[in-house]
Amino acid sequence: MAYKYDVCIVGGLGHIGLPLGIVFASKGMKVCLQDINAESAEIVSNGTLPFVEYEAEPLLKESLKNGNLSISLDSHSISEAKNIIIAIGTPVDEYMNSKTRQFLEFISSLKKHLNPDQLIVIRSSIAPNACEQIRRTLGEDHNWKLSYCPERIVQGYAIQELKKLPQIVAGYSDDAVEEASELFKRISSSIIVTSIKEAELAKLFANSWRYIQFAIANQFFMICEDQDVNYDNVRHAMVEGYERAAQLPSAGFAAGPCLLKDTMQISSFYQGGFHLGHSAMMINEGLPNFIVNQLKSKYSLNNRKVGILGMAFKANVDDVRDSLSFRLSKVLKFSGAEVICSDEFAENPEFVSKEEIIAKCETVIIAAPHSVYSEIQYPDHIDLIDIWKISQ
Repeated sequence: MAYKYDVCIVGGLGHIGLPLGIVFASKGMKVCLQDINAESAEIVSNGTLPFVEYEAEPLLKESLKNGNLSISLDSHSISEAKNIIIAIGTPVDEYMNSKTRQFLEFISSLKKHLNPDQLIVIRSSIAPNACEQIRRTLGEDHNWKLSYCPERIVQGYAIQELKKLPQIVAGYSDDAVEEASELFKRISSSIIVTSIKEAELAKLFANSWRYIQFAIANQFFMICEDQDVNYDNVRHAMVEGYERAAQLPSAGFAAGPCLLKDTMQISSFYQGGFHLGHSAMMINEGLPNFIVNQLKSKYSLNNRKVGILGMAFKANVDDVRDSLSFRLSKVLKFSGAEVICSDEFAENPEFVSKEEIIAKCETVIIAAPHSVYSEIQYPDHIDLIDIWKISQ
């Protein structure tokens, strides 16, 4: 059967699908980015990215120019591709449990556009055993070539990482594994073949491992602060020339749309028995309160002007999803402070410039370590809170 596209990415204009599609197109493949976001479709069609993704824009422009990359708001496009990659966000409820039923209903809605000749790749983060439920949703009346190939990129740097990271590949048949491996060999440094369950857990464990590492660092930071000791000096003494401690991170907000969510998905799957994950959540999510309590121990926050530099969830990107900077702002306001926020990448009509923050605020907190904040000369009269230590 002849297909119009080599690859169709469902959710192709999002943070996972768009850079993936761009990289496939840059390798000479015909790629369709299928989505429902008309605003993002127009932006991308004009050769511009709707979010920060380093090194992507030149590849995007070239792929649009040579015709390798197409954008579609029509779900019928799914039927026109040999390989279907599903890269939609996976929702969770207010208790951080995966909304698997909602995801399965979406898969069911796609079935009319799918046929057994196509390779179906699940790219999204999913709960354990979700692939089996997807297989059942597709139905056992056909031998579907269903594969799970999780993404593991760092946001903002997908173009670099898709090329250098090994790709985990799992499937329900030898054909699914073979075809998925051949597909990702076009862009990945190497292929790691696992079982479906191993792949599901490897993805979640990787994000949870990082989240727990950050929690350890943040707990050590809190202990040091309570003892009036500089955590970074302690950390330097631990890691310098001592490889067994080399992975200890610096302190800072651990946030974003993946780390906490995937940690809690393990907890939900393990029926609340993932105590280490819950402890990590309490530490990381409690860091804004710890910072505010420290300020309150020094002076009253009532009517004090406090500036927050960095509202994105991590350095040098514009993504504010699940950013702890907003929790910090709420806790400060609840304590009576007058809070002003700024970010170098994220746009919000309520944000002000970093210069206005410096001019107006008595206390300044660096919440996201954007590189530009290391270049600021902070006046002596400002109480600067820099847990990242980028201002030194």
